[in-house]
Amino acid sequence: MRVLVCGAQGFIGRHLLARLLLDGHEVVAGHGRVGHLSGALPPGVRSCQIDFAHELEPRHWRPRLRGVDAVINTVGVLRDSPQRPMDAVHEHAPAALFEACAQAGVRRVLHISALGIAESGTHYARSKRAAEVQLLALATAGRLDATLLRPSIVFGLGGASSELFLKLARLPALLLPGAALRTRVQPVAVADLAEACARLLTPGGPRSLAVVGPQALSLADFIACLRQQLGRRPARVWRLPEGLSRLSARLGDQLPFQPWGSETLALLQQPNCADVAPLHALLGRAPIAPQRLLEAS
Repeated sequence: MRVLVCGAQGFIGRHLLARLLLDGHEVVAGHGRVGHLSGALPPGVRSCQIDFAHELEPRHWRPRLRGVDAVINTVGVLRDSPQRPMDAVHEHAPAALFEACAQAGVRRVLHISALGIAESGTHYARSKRAAEVQLLALATAGRLDATLLRPSIVFGLGGASSELFLKLARLPALLLPGAALRTRVQPVAVADLAEACARLLTPGGPRSLAVVGPQALSLADFIACLRQQLGRRPARVWRLPEGLSRLSARLGDQLPFQPWGSETLALLQQPNCADVAPLHALLGRAPIAPQRLLEAS
């Protein structure tokens, strides 16, 4: 199949591109900056510049879809910014892309959203949910064959959040917000997410799929698990009082180049777990366990 991967320069997109090529697909690498992928693409992979901040109408997308059999959208941002407005990147551009796919006859569309956003009132969650609604409406109307993938924390070398967790895992002592000690997540290997996408290119997949690892852990326990894989003794962990957690998040709001902020703190308080059985069935094996994530990376 000829597959357009939106966000091919990103952490998930790079792994997905490699997996699709391994399976023999023809890949069009959609990326956000002129020449950003030049010299980095395997032979035969076409480059296609896309702008999720400004290309908000189906007419912007239709020319890119000529000859394309399937589209996988991996684009997302954690922080709102003038350069990459969250409403545009998460809602309006994907909605335009999905409608263009329906108009152009591109039947198979995979969209990577997020787990744990159903009950959240954050800007991040609202914008993510809006794109889900648009895609599901097109699928319900029979205009697309679509699957929403909702991953928990995605881990792999080269990911910004993964590097942050590894840095924390190397510290001998940690001061963490209470939410990091309470809220449970199911970290999933980026390789498992990429394999799930590759398998779901076949028409007739589920309308939605939770992409989760086999074990639920608090974030503190996940960091401890990574520390153990690094061959280090358990770290000392202290709980940051709620008031100081909120203050640190507000300070983080003033530094948009890094992930920590008020929305991140709010998202941290949402459960991020689901049944692993559907992913297990799709892969034909158990997803990679947290205790093997570094080895698998």
